[in-house]
Formats: sequence, C-alpha cells, structure tokens
Amino acid sequence: MDKHALFYKLVSFTASVHHVTHELTKNAKPDSISQVQYSMLEYIAVSQPVTPSEINQCQNMSMPNTSRELSKLKEKKLIEKITDSQDRRKQYIRLSHEGEAVMKEAFETIESRFRERVQHASKEDLAEIERAIDILQSKLFYR
Repeated sequence: MDKHALFYKLVSFTASVHHVTHELTKNAKPDSISQVQYSMLEYIAVSQPVTPSEINQCQNMSMPNTSRELSKLKEKKLIEKITDSQDRRKQYIRLSHEGEAVMKEAFETIESRFRERVQHASKEDLAEIERAIDILQSKLFYR
C-alpha cells in the first residue's frame, strides 16, 4: 500500500476516533471538574501510577499548567501523590478512592454508550474489532 494514502487514512481514522470519543464521553464527567481535569483523570486511571511529566506529555500541556491542574485534583481529593522510595525527587500520581469512584461512574456511562454502538455486531465482528484495536495499539499507538 502507498504510505501517502495510508497516512491520509490514518488522518481520517483519528478524526473519527476524536468524534466517537466525544460522543461516548459527552456528559460522562461530573460537573465539579473541568474537561482538562477529566482528561487527566482518565489518563491516570488507565496508566497509573504516572509521573507529572508523563501526564504533561500525554495531555500536551505545559508543566506549570499540569502542576496547577494536579493541585486542583488533589484539593478535590481525586488523586494522591506518592514519593518514590528510591528517589525522593520523583513523584507518582494515582487515583484516590474518591477518584476511582468518579472514574468508575464515568466509565460505566461510556461503556453503556459503547454497548449501544456495538449492540448489533456479531461475535465475529467484535473479535475483529478487538484484533484491530490490539494491532493498532501494538504497531501504531505504543508508548
């Protein structure tokens, strides 16, 4: 396949991913947190524990903004900071019990919407979707 054409398929695909992500997550977050804070919590939930610099890179934010938003999430008792026992300068972020509960509720809403989208898919279709996600994750979206 022509790599140029493949690139444009990727651009179209990622635009579709953003659109579907928006539809699935619309109104899934509590009103007490901003969209940026929700995105940070979502990243922490699936990758924890993470460092502030990993959050910064993933969210494409400046380090001062990342630190400010993490402070707000800590004030809301949604995250915990853990100091590395080997290197006291290094901190890790994970969800608190309250943060876990917030994300559990959000993910339940998102999962319900996902189930609606795939309700008519056959077992074979679902297996194919899972395989496609696994391939994309390992070949394109790896970290």
